Amino acid sequence: MADVHKDYPAKGRVILHLDMNAFYCSVHEAEEPEKYKGKPTAVAGSVELRKGIIVTCSYAARSKGIKTGMTVRQAMRICPNLTIIQPDFELYRKYSRGFMMIAREYTPLVEPISIDECYMDITGSKIFGSPLEIAEALQKRIAEEWTLPCSIGVAPNKLLAKMASDMKKPNGLTVLRLRDVPNILWDKPCDVLHGLGKKTADKLERLRIRTIGQLAAADEELLIRQFGIYGSWMKSAAHGIDHSEVRADREQSKSIGHTTTLPYDVTDREDAHRILLNLADQTARRLRRQKLMASTVQITIRKPDMATITRSSTLRAPTHSTDVIYHEACRLFDDHWKGNDPARLLGVTLQNLTAEEETAVQLDLFDYKEQPRKEALTKTMDVLRDKFGESAVLTAGMLGDDPSVLIRNKRLRGTSLQKDEL
Repeated sequence: MADVHKDYPAKGRVILHLDMNAFYCSVHEAEEPEKYKGKPTAVAGSVELRKGIIVTCSYAARSKGIKTGMTVRQAMRICPNLTIIQPDFELYRKYSRGFMMIAREYTPLVEPISIDECYMDITGSKIFGSPLEIAEALQKRIAEEWTLPCSIGVAPNKLLAKMASDMKKPNGLTVLRLRDVPNILWDKPCDVLHGLGKKTADKLERLRIRTIGQLAAADEELLIRQFGIYGSWMKSAAHGIDHSEVRADREQSKSIGHTTTLPYDVTDREDAHRILLNLADQTARRLRRQKLMASTVQITIRKPDMATITRSSTLRAPTHSTDVIYHEACRLFDDHWKGNDPARLLGVTLQNLTAEEETAVQLDLFDYKEQPRKEALTKTMDVLRDKFGESAVLTAGMLGDDPSVLIRNKRLRGTSLQKDEL
């Protein structure tokens, strides 16, 4: 582990990776400390049926052997006093906005990666102190103002900042310099390197490249022959080199998506279509909120054995319509899903995004008279939901978004939807 000194070099970039610890559980603990503080807790989709999947768990639960991805039933066998909490995504977004606002007080260059983590480029933030003083101030303010623990990595680039923040949790503060890489990382397995997955690590193993140090010393031409341009990136990353910039979130998104992890395998086509409607609704809402249009719809299907397929198609014209996105997602699903195959996760992602004002919208020859009315109705629904919450306006097909409705009518055998923002 790298030592934390006050003399972090002033030259070059200084990047922070800010990562909330056990975020969902920490949010519930912050909201209701008398119920959850210091206790083994876990957030799971289906509390009532005890068939949910553990989405995240507190550190007290982790010390008992509870892990993300376990079924609730397995977790309860290991830790009978585990408290299962149903997700509250509006609450998580509130806390996410809170800690992101604190981050933006120190630099405009804040790049959210997910609901609970972001990169910060603080190269030009010397007015607030040294990099470590800024990191310490962030931890202190987030703890005091939002009662949330976080780990922070300090490094000259995004790759090392991310790896540094993972080194000590919870409440860790770790510096990882380029000169630290050989001593800190080179004896670690290849799959520890951020951005390098287990399948790639397995392929490297077959090449007798087992550690990050061996990867750093590997022949680059061999890596390129085996992995293409990705091989060149891997060698650079093994040396701790990363030139990617922190991109502020005001810049246009490259894609917008939602995935839904299902606590119970879905095998019925109608149930899958209902889930896709909710996903299409969420992605289209975000698209309209950012005043964007999408030209490509992609779906993700993951089976219980974690085998995953993604399929996409390009639309005849860019759209931000829930209805168009939904029907295209269903068509892709029906074309590529074998009947009765179980699905554990479904996702909808919108790609090839363009700004509304720069996009020519093609009117449907047979539907052009209805289009202004539909647009007005959509805007009204968006306004109502922005003001009163996502459940303020629901179509009949969206009723499956409410776990209590799903449980009552047993349409999805108690499945509640976990809307994870990609």
